[in-house]
This record gives sequence, structure tokens and C-alpha cells, in this order.
Amino acid sequence: MRISGVIRCVVLLITLLGTWFIMQTYFHHSWKTISLRSWLGARNKPSSEKLPRHKCGNQKSCPQNYFAFKIISGAANVVGPSICFEDLVLMSSVKNNIGRGLNIALVNGTTGKLLKTDSFDMYSGDIKKLETFLQGIKRGTLVLTASYDDPATKMNDNVRARFMELGSSHVSELGFRDNWVFLGAKGLMNKTPFEKHIKNDKETNKYEGWPELLEMEGCAPRKMD
Repeated sequence: MRISGVIRCVVLLITLLGTWFIMQTYFHHSWKTISLRSWLGARNKPSSEKLPRHKCGNQKSCPQNYFAFKIISGAANVVGPSICFEDLVLMSSVKNNIGRGLNIALVNGTTGKLLKTDSFDMYSGDIKKLETFLQGIKRGTLVLTASYDDPATKMNDNVRARFMELGSSHVSELGFRDNWVFLGAKGLMNKTPFEKHIKNDKETNKYEGWPELLEMEGCAPRKMD
């Protein structure tokens, strides 16, 4: 009887020691990870926080008194261009207001309000239509341009000069099936920094007969005077 009692005491002691060891090695560390916010019922933060979205899906936000924009040229003669300004898509295939050639959106440089959009067929269209359009642009107007398919077959010296007045450095080189994106302004004193141009070259073209598309984003300063 005494021996069985001793055995029961030993078994009980071993059980207590094992329980204590488990509590110390497992629950002690687990409880340390519980924060006050969790104890009060708040949810844990996700491991990766959602990144903020910038206007037009750009990589960064623009400072005060600057407008966010993104201009994407067409891809060959299949995918149309897109022009976004202050998080508003001004021209795109979805809006059904683009066409082969040059796609141009005019925006008030002070208020950021859309004034007009139009597309000009530069392969078989009437160049006089584009000449009249460019001539009518008022001072202080932002001009956002995206090419699609062919921007230059009908291009003449008068049209090139008009774009140069808007700040273009590359329009004089623009040729058959080149890709071009451009943001300029009427009354701009210097050449615009917002312009990209890629030549149609069968050695480097991404698509058969066409170069790769161009994408340009940035912050255009608001006209303050």
C-alpha cells in the first residue's frame, strides 16, 4: 500500500512537472506575442500594406499647382492610344474617340478643364483640318498628343512649325509609322521636357512594321499668370 502510494505521488509529480514545462516553453512565448491591440479585439495589420494609388495610375503624386498626366501611344495598328489627365481619361479606345494618326486633347492650363479632343488621320486624311485645329489653340492651353499607327505621312512644314511653337523638339524628325507622345503648351517659352519619340526601324521594331509603344507620365505645372 505504501509502495503504490509512493508510485502515485511520483506519477503526479512527473505530470505536474511536464505540465509546467509545456506552459513555460509554449504558452509563455505565445502570450508574449499578443499585443494590447489584439487583446482589445483589434485586427492584426496585414503583412503587406496596400500601396496608395496616384492619379492616372502614376508612380508618384504631383505637388500642389501641378497636373498629373499619362500619355500612351498606340501599339502598331492594333491597340489604340490613351491620354489621362488629373485621373480623368480624356481619350482612349474605350471612350471611342481615337483614330489613326495623331490624337490630341486640349486642356486649360490654369483650371485643368478639358477644352477639346480630336483625332487626325495622318495617312490619308486632310492635313488642312489639323492646320486649322493647331492655329486655333489659345495661349495658356496644354496640348497632349499621342500617335497611333502612322503620325507623319501627311505632315508638312507648316504643321511641324506649329508643334515646334508648342515646345516640340522631335516633330521635325517625325516619320512614317514612328511613335510619338508629347505634352506642350501654347505660349511656352522653352522646349517642353515632356516628349518621347521612337523611330520606325525594321532592325529594332518590336512589332512587324512598327516600333514599341511609348508611355510617358509626369507632372505639368499649372499656368499661374
